[in-house]
Amino acid sequence: MATLGLNCYSSSIRVARRHPAPLPASSLHPLSKAPPSFPRSLLPPSATHSGTRRPRLQAPSASVSATSTAADDEEDLQEEEAVDPTAELRFLDPAVDPGSIREWEVDFCSRPILDDRGKKLWELVVCDRTLSLQFTRFFPNNVINSVTLKDAIASISDVLGVPLPEKIRFFRSQMQTIITRACNELGIKPIPSKRCVTLLLWLEERYETVYTRHPGFQQGSKPLLALDNPFPMDLPDNLFGEKWAFVQLPYSAVLEEISSFETRYAFGGSLDLELLGFEMEDKTLVPGIAVASSRAKPLAAWMNGLEVCSVEVDVSRACLILSVGISTRFRRLCWVLAPVGLAFTTSVMAKQLEP
Repeated sequence: MATLGLNCYSSSIRVARRHPAPLPASSLHPLSKAPPSFPRSLLPPSATHSGTRRPRLQAPSASVSATSTAADDEEDLQEEEAVDPTAELRFLDPAVDPGSIREWEVDFCSRPILDDRGKKLWELVVCDRTLSLQFTRFFPNNVINSVTLKDAIASISDVLGVPLPEKIRFFRSQMQTIITRACNELGIKPIPSKRCVTLLLWLEERYETVYTRHPGFQQGSKPLLALDNPFPMDLPDNLFGEKWAFVQLPYSAVLEEISSFETRYAFGGSLDLELLGFEMEDKTLVPGIAVASSRAKPLAAWMNGLEVCSVEVDVSRACLILSVGISTRFRRLCWVLAPVGLAFTTSVMAKQLEP
């Protein structure tokens, strides 16, 4: 089964430089329901209070000289060595308007680190999508509750001089009750979502640069970013469109669509492709799925509220699987396996989604 999505759980995200052959022209197919069967460039500042150096968010370009790259690596290595793994991090980019940071990404979970009592330390990690805001704090395991989290979130606003966010995204299902309760008490909208891209990249990096250097670090602990992957369910009726098709757009058109969200009102979301290190030529064809519906706007609104994070191709069952939120997967866009000609053409299109 192939996946079209973001592997946010690895610090070495790369996009394969492959140029798929153009797909054959196809008409829209009627929908059928499913059958019953970081890189180092993300390093935070070493200071534990407001700093002046904003972490670089863009992956090094292939055109950068070997000398400058080596110098950057040396600088990053020195910063890594200067990081105190036990210190609290508080950072706000002085070049950013605090009022513009309206959404935070939050993780509140145990770490592979033992305290002086031999108990696991917990950590609160908070950032925004550009790492303009960064905050971390360790907690003993005997104070973990929604009140502690609520007070910590409020303290970030006071210490860094930023307003409380309108929304907080989080990706751990086991922490949903505590985070939701804390957010509700502060008047913040909690959003369970795996689309915490910046946070996931930062946590991966912190594992290498902070946790493994902590004196209480425990080798052989469970993976830090192990996420739920439940069995897919049938797609709700209100999320069905009447027709669908596999489509392709040049990468330049994808970038244009992403930028359009900043200038016009529409249901949808975008990602910071520079942060993820995407490197493709403008003419590279990017495969995707188009859905047609007489209820286009309501359908777009419902889909936008699902926090879609990936689309998987299940060729054996001739369907796509939609991963949404933090622990939900839906069977979607199943295609008929007969006649043979249509089945072959559709399967070829589906395989274009494979990495």
